[in-house]
Amino acid sequence: MDSPTETESAGMPSSFFSKKHAIPERLYRWFSWAGAYAPLLMLFFAILLIGSLSRTLLVAWQFDRVTETSVWPSIFLHGLRVDLIMAGMAVAPLVLLLPILGNRFCWIVWKRLTGLWALIFFFGFLFMELATPTFIAEYDTRPNRLFIEYLKYPKEILSMLWQGYLPNVAVGVLFCILLTGLFTWLMKPWSRETDPGSYRKAILVWPIVVLVVFISIRSTTGHRPANPAMFALTSDVLVNSLIINSTWSVAFAVYNLKHEGNASDKYGDMAMSEILDEVRSVPWLSRTEFNSKSFPTLHNQIPIKNRPRPLNLVIVLEESLGATFVESLGGTPVTPRLEALKKFGWWFENLYATGTRSARGIEAVVAGFLPSPARSVVKLSLSQTSFFTLGELLKRNDYDTGFIYGGEAHFDNMRSFFTGNGFDTIVDQHDFLNPAFIGSWGVSDEDLFTKTHEDLQKLHASGKPFFRLVFSSSNHSPFEYPDNRIEQYDVEKNTVNNAVKYADYALGEFIDNARKSDYWKDTLFLIVADHDARVWGDELVPIKNFQIPGLILGADIESRRIKTITSQIDLAPTLLSLMGISSKHPMVGRDLVRFPDEPGRAMMQFNDYYAWMDDRYNVTILRPDKVPLAGMYSRETRATQYLEDAPDETTTRKVLAHALLPLILYRKQAYALPE
Repeated sequence: MDSPTETESAGMPSSFFSKKHAIPERLYRWFSWAGAYAPLLMLFFAILLIGSLSRTLLVAWQFDRVTETSVWPSIFLHGLRVDLIMAGMAVAPLVLLLPILGNRFCWIVWKRLTGLWALIFFFGFLFMELATPTFIAEYDTRPNRLFIEYLKYPKEILSMLWQGYLPNVAVGVLFCILLTGLFTWLMKPWSRETDPGSYRKAILVWPIVVLVVFISIRSTTGHRPANPAMFALTSDVLVNSLIINSTWSVAFAVYNLKHEGNASDKYGDMAMSEILDEVRSVPWLSRTEFNSKSFPTLHNQIPIKNRPRPLNLVIVLEESLGATFVESLGGTPVTPRLEALKKFGWWFENLYATGTRSARGIEAVVAGFLPSPARSVVKLSLSQTSFFTLGELLKRNDYDTGFIYGGEAHFDNMRSFFTGNGFDTIVDQHDFLNPAFIGSWGVSDEDLFTKTHEDLQKLHASGKPFFRLVFSSSNHSPFEYPDNRIEQYDVEKNTVNNAVKYADYALGEFIDNARKSDYWKDTLFLIVADHDARVWGDELVPIKNFQIPGLILGADIESRRIKTITSQIDLAPTLLSLMGISSKHPMVGRDLVRFPDEPGRAMMQFNDYYAWMDDRYNVTILRPDKVPLAGMYSRETRATQYLEDAPDETTTRKVLAHALLPLILYRKQAYALPE
């Protein structure tokens, strides 16, 4: 071992070159005894400090919701456990490298490597915690998979942050710079350290350190290491997310991306034959023949009414237009034009979305595909070609097919999915000449519908049947829309209520123009939301935020109220029946023309939870690696009361079959039309 330096002989660490009582040196004295392990300890405890402080501030912010749960006040102990996992991950690579680099021969390399690593990890962890309040304000949960997915769309996201959250972002960036600078300052004594300490002692304690770090990361003696589902201790998703930290939340989401094809396996196991028996046994499929081994849900659908010429189809997918904005569905009265139209067609009083993201709504409405805990098939690689959509089916029936969007079609991977699965024409923001208004997410809904109306007139004049999917975007944060169009519901202009009212105005104008046009009598229109707006609340699965309006009108459609519980996946089979198209397809949704009175059901994917609600409002919720929950949903209180007893085995098997099937079909590429 080296002889002590002069400073050590005086009873001081060799790194003390500045004033005797300087803060960095005094802090470093607490860790200098650890020799080569000193920066690892500093980083380890810095992660614990930041995680605990951030959680404390977030709990104070959401105090009312936290105190209503059973996890209060033990949330801090559970949170410390999660922070220990993250701190262990932070130092693990350095611990493994210490036997190689933690000696006098590699001392300079070790100091620089550990100093840089600590600085980078500290910055990343701090950045994620400072970004958390803004993310919670938008999505009511900590950063998760969406945080990663939306990094692919910097233009839209930066524009939304600039317009809607600029003060939050500015303060977060400032604090991130200041605190990272403070950490760099506190690490300076380590950069001046000249004594590596005893290498022999470092190696002797190394196995113990490795074991401690391993225990810290694994955090359980169970057969599986800790995961976010272990900390889902309440029925409030936000509170569950406060227990963990944002870096681990996002890191776990990234890790799971490569396991998406098996994501639903955490709900339970069933043989494929049993899954198919359950899915095929629903009343509207029980007498159907399934003859394809390659495509196990492929079957024939024959409409009740034959038409000499099948109708054209226009689907208007309204961004974030949930029932919470429709007065007759119990919401805020900001959709008067839509409400006025319901007397002219089929109005859905009990329609539920399958998810809370646009891509999920697209896969349900356009492909009739069941939801899963993985990303929507709009984004997954194996579904970019040879995947069933209405576009592909109608294209094979000689329809002109297309997608019209006011933003950029690459968002959410829509362009790739549509062009690979039957859509001939893609129109997006770049195809609008001299639009009247451009916001963060593209041209206004008025511009969108003006172009759509022009397109439909040309298509009708050509004599060829057509299908157009039209996707609005004005009702999206930061809620920008043209002036002097509506009487504002809120005094402040850029609010969600005003944006919805503008979107409703633009939709009403479009339908008024369409009803006066030649193509109206030959065209079926579906107006439906992709999902509700921001999903808030303290429920495990906020069912009230899954209800959406739906309206089918046009051609010879008569007024009708659809009171049965309906899912988005039921819309496509119903449309084909109303259009008069005989088809073969893999959709398992219900044709409401042929089966109007069968008991309905809705399936809803929310984060890692899969909810099923039957026509009596019995709710079953599947949870990763946990027993299912049973509950009752009340339309009066718009809340779910969970029961002590688990759901019965028959119900659980039915729900599990529907939850497992979609990703099996995806993996096997078995949700398509035969060549």
